[in-house]
Amino acid sequence: QIHLVESGGGLVQAGGSLRLSCIASGLSRMFSDYAMGWFRQVPGKNREFVAGISLKGSIRNYGDAVKGRFTISRNNAENTLYLEMNNLQLEDTAVYFCAAALKGVGSSSRIYNHWGPGTQVTVAS
Repeated sequence: QIHLVESGGGLVQAGGSLRLSCIASGLSRMFSDYAMGWFRQVPGKNREFVAGISLKGSIRNYGDAVKGRFTISRNNAENTLYLEMNNLQLEDTAVYFCAAALKGVGSSSRIYNHWGPGTQVTVAS
């Protein structure tokens, strides 16, 4: 069991930055037992993979749309996942979700068993 809650979303101007956090609680296992990921979704579209990170952070992968602009990281001692977002663009506007997987890190939403409720990121021109 793991409960995830995202924070840090908001309204930002294009070219600006935001840092999202995802805190895990109610853990029946160690936070470091879970690979973690960030996804995003806009109304009417499928959930899109943003970034994933392995158990100890040694492996990180990114969706093509965010490579070079976003950085995923984790602090296992504090049960927290982060997403640093730089040079935000209008098309980054979405609800951002963090997710946990007991299987290895990956880009498919199907491997993630647990999801947070999401946090809205809105990029304005």
